[in-house]
Amino acid sequence: MLYYIAILLLPYFGLINVLTYHTVRAGGAVFTSFFITLIIGPFVIHKLQEMKIGQYIKKEHVASLHQLHKGKAGTPTMGGILILISTFVSLLIWGRLTNRFLWLTMGVFCALGILGFLDDYIKLKRKHNDGLRAKDKLAGQILIGILFGVYLYFNPITPGAIYLTLSDVKDWASLKNQLVQGLSKNGDEQLVYICSQIPSSLKEHLLQLDMKKELEIEEQLLLIRSLNQVIDKDEWQYNALWNGKELRTEIQMCLNDKNKNKPFQKQRLARLLIEDTFKDSFYLSTTSLHTKVGVPGFKNLFIPLGIFYILFVALIVVSVSNAVNLTDGLDGLAIGSSIISVMAYAGIAYIVSRADWSRYLFLTYVPEASELFVFGSALLGSGLGFLWYNGHPAEVFMGDTGSLSLGGAIASLAVLTKQELLLPLVAGIFVLEAGSVLLQVASFKLTGKRIFRMAPLHHHFELLGWTETKVTLRFWIIALLFALLSLGALKLR
Repeated sequence: MLYYIAILLLPYFGLINVLTYHTVRAGGAVFTSFFITLIIGPFVIHKLQEMKIGQYIKKEHVASLHQLHKGKAGTPTMGGILILISTFVSLLIWGRLTNRFLWLTMGVFCALGILGFLDDYIKLKRKHNDGLRAKDKLAGQILIGILFGVYLYFNPITPGAIYLTLSDVKDWASLKNQLVQGLSKNGDEQLVYICSQIPSSLKEHLLQLDMKKELEIEEQLLLIRSLNQVIDKDEWQYNALWNGKELRTEIQMCLNDKNKNKPFQKQRLARLLIEDTFKDSFYLSTTSLHTKVGVPGFKNLFIPLGIFYILFVALIVVSVSNAVNLTDGLDGLAIGSSIISVMAYAGIAYIVSRADWSRYLFLTYVPEASELFVFGSALLGSGLGFLWYNGHPAEVFMGDTGSLSLGGAIASLAVLTKQELLLPLVAGIFVLEAGSVLLQVASFKLTGKRIFRMAPLHHHFELLGWTETKVTLRFWIIALLFALLSLGALKLR
């Protein structure tokens, strides 16, 4: 809302332009959602108490663990409503509502929140700790994940690679010769036009290259930098120069795209036309990266999934939402760990939304991801506000309403930033918790023995004698270390 007010008032109050910056709006979203949660928290908790929406503690638990947790019986649950409300209101105020990534993330976030609400509501009606049947809950998660994946499959989230890199060149001698020909105006009109757009300072260096000598790395970088400068040009005379030529399907699609005047679309088209003109020098870039998964640690290694990308997205949504749900067993544990993961992905969203940073780090450029930074900030504020009431001893539990929605938010941030395989590091604590359950079940079924005293992992340490606060704080530390490791891994290529 404030973004659009700023646009309307910009001709009259120039300073109001700061409200159009996503960094400023992200800061506003953090504080807004935090204070909304603090303000409405007591009211919501009181209403949940009045409605007798309290937590039920299973008596089938290990006796010593039941003894530790029985005092929590009756504590209001469904507190995830607080997170949903405060995040949604904050984004209505600070979000740029025409950004589809914002609505996609909110859609997954709210859809899983509704599924969790149904689960919590059934528990309330039955006055028992069992809500939706496991297969019904799983079916709902799979459906939400598949719908998310289907949308992304048919609506690409990235225009493909924009800037050229050293690894895009298949023949350096040919590239050098073509550039010199174009600068000397000896080539076809497309080649001459591209070379005419190279800045004068770089032209001089290019013309001084020794044509008989193999290029050194500094000279290779000069060639690439020269063409990337052309890609950054605002105006391209592609209609007249390339009209009538036989062009690749993606070039034709870009020329006919109604969004072709948007910066990242123009840059993508410029790269494709350069590839077409220098076809003997460059490998042709992939038409789109949206169904390809980048492998951390490698500059240009992508796993092509095609139609299976839909199932891959669904797997991420289901896995992360269940992992957060399993982690929600101690006061503050799930929300604190979620805050750390959300902060990491919000930072990644900011990086991949910038052409210069994503280019420097060899990350997939996702221009629309800038608004995910605002979403992550709003969720961060909501999470901190909820932690105010959920810290030990908790006044309210998030329930499945909160845990499933938070898992959905983290999953959608991973997918939309095109950093899906970085998820095991960003959300490392959730991987450990879910992995402990899988290992425990597999070990018991195969050998009849248990690896841990109890799964998920946090209960194992409780039964070892660690206090609840010690388990929570140490798991937060581990979650933070995982998140920092994931951010550090961005540069390792």
